Amino acid sequence: MAQFALLVWGPSDGGERHTYETAEEFDAQMRATGEFNADLQAEGRLAYVNGFGAAADGTYVDGRSGEAVASPGPYAGGAESVNGLWVIEAQDRDEAVALAARASAACQRVIEVRTVGG
Repeated sequence: MAQFALLVWGPSDGGERHTYETAEEFDAQMRATGEFNADLQAEGRLAYVNGFGAAADGTYVDGRSGEAVASPGPYAGGAESVNGLWVIEAQDRDEAVALAARASAACQRVIEVRTVGG
């Protein structure tokens, strides 16, 4: 089995409902995402899962010049950012993509699949 990161992309500006339009929409995706997480756990595929705080509350650090400079806010500064991630176990990329499709349906967000560790 290989590990893959499923990166959850969504609006950068969070809020009370984490960018979902209504409380009902937020509650529905929380239930569906919880069920998906439980399924991954039961299948032995879940290595890690968590959401991120608001992109505006982030700090990016650049130490390439030998002196680290920390700046407030998201590095990319776009309308969308990574809002959370799963690290999952899958046989191959095709299986990871199939799991990402389930994740996207659950959380109602675009999911980017990346290999972990190479």
